[in-house]
Amino acid sequence: MDIDGQVLSFFSPMPAALPLYQELERRILAAVPGAVRKVQKTQIAFSSRRLFACASLMRVRKAKDLPSPYLAVTFGLPYRLDSPRVSVAVEPYPGRWTHHVAVGDAAEIDGELVGWLQEAAAFSAAKR
Repeated sequence: MDIDGQVLSFFSPMPAALPLYQELERRILAAVPGAVRKVQKTQIAFSSRRLFACASLMRVRKAKDLPSPYLAVTFGLPYRLDSPRVSVAVEPYPGRWTHHVAVGDAAEIDGELVGWLQEAAAFSAAKR
């Protein structure tokens, strides 16, 4: 996968996290037909009809509890996930839960996480 200058620049504060991102992007684009990415200042957003997931270097746990390197993966679902993998879950609107998962190894970008991301894409597409 070719990585463009925007992505390289995004990961300049933590270049060791780039391979984690590359695996995440590869898995998302394979699992969610029509998904596109947009590099922004603080996150890389994935959308199909609407935004459904983001990758960032945001701290989702205390620094001492984060793997090094790490990638924060954020996505929304209509319910709160009950999983030890979820670092933070908040309900900004009734029936809309935002989840943050810290990924420290490419093996953590597995079927479970990709399944949540597919579900998040379907949930965002169904919003009015």
